[in-house]
Amino acid sequence: MQRIGTVESIANGVAVCRAPDADHPDIGTTALTDSLDDIGRVVDVFGPVERPYLAISPADGVHPPELVGQRLYWR
Repeated sequence: MQRIGTVESIANGVAVCRAPDADHPDIGTTALTDSLDDIGRVVDVFGPVERPYLAISPADGVHPPELVGQRLYWR
């Protein structure tokens, strides 16, 4: 697994993460917790190329404010 980043905030119902480096998942990739729970899918990549932000649309049953501060991963 590779790290997507830590959820920094919630905006318009999507979780916003900052990638640790330029290597990031593509749009449509599933975001996972460290225990492999499906949190949602990457719906947008934006910001600086060196360390972009990722917008993650939460899966059904996931309450977005609970994601703030959580590390997310992809494989």
